[in-house]
Amino acid sequence: MKNKVVVISGPTASGKSKLAVDIATKTNGVVVNCDSMQIYKGIPVISAAPSAEEYAKAEHRLFEIYDCNFRGNVVDWTRLCANTIEEIWNEQKIPVVVGGTGMYVDSLLNGVSPIPATPPQVREKVNFLLQTRGLEYLYSELQKFDAVSANKLAPKDKTRIMRATEVFYATGKTISEWHKLPQIKILPEADFLVVKVFPELAEIEQRCCSRLDTMVTKSGALDEIKRLIEQNISEEMPAMKALGVPELGRYIKGEITLQQALDLAKLHTRQYAKRQRTWLKHRLHADIELFDVYRGQPEFVAQILNAINL
Repeated sequence: MKNKVVVISGPTASGKSKLAVDIATKTNGVVVNCDSMQIYKGIPVISAAPSAEEYAKAEHRLFEIYDCNFRGNVVDWTRLCANTIEEIWNEQKIPVVVGGTGMYVDSLLNGVSPIPATPPQVREKVNFLLQTRGLEYLYSELQKFDAVSANKLAPKDKTRIMRATEVFYATGKTISEWHKLPQIKILPEADFLVVKVFPELAEIEQRCCSRLDTMVTKSGALDEIKRLIEQNISEEMPAMKALGVPELGRYIKGEITLQQALDLAKLHTRQYAKRQRTWLKHRLHADIELFDVYRGQPEFVAQILNAINL
């Protein structure tokens, strides 16, 4: 069990969070977040963060740690996750990493570019330029110092344009130059057990739609989004792009009806789940594949426990 890490990934609404809790409770484990939206405070409903019951059953880390006006990224998360895993090992416990964000899973398993962390002041500078000069200006600047990256990006791709600009301002090297360097394994000593939860798409789509209805009608998703809007958080912040936030935000602002907002949110959620399944199918090699939604099946748990010799 030395340096063991269980990694559970799957599309949204596949039951992977429940599976992670059940594995953690049986292994003296700690659940570690690998979801790019569940890392934010203030949106536990719309991001489908663990419930109070799940938090009570097992220890959780890296959930709801950032304010929604913070721009999290895969590099920051990977470093945080590596440090957290080492802390859990030192406590003689097993990390159970769970989430469906493909970039996060890939960086943990396969390594990251050696790009240094971007200082906050550089992020602030680039965001100031975006607000005062506009995205077109940032893109034109990127074309000057990194035409290779600029030509690969759509002129409206704000997130990646800002990231490439930040890297150049922070390091003096282009992001395309950094990407030519070998990836660095964050935890080369880790013994990963990768579990893929891979139900049929039709079932996932149905569960996504049902869960979204519940979020809106019973769980307070609209109140969460209203509070986000009242904070005047930039729409470019990752938290403002969480599934359901842009669409339901339009309803709150009076631009469309609730039914129209729900229909759009469900459409975009189904599209996201389909992209997740495509990534999981072609990019993630798993030691264990579970071809159903996890609803508490003991045989699923037993298969994982057997693989880690428990």
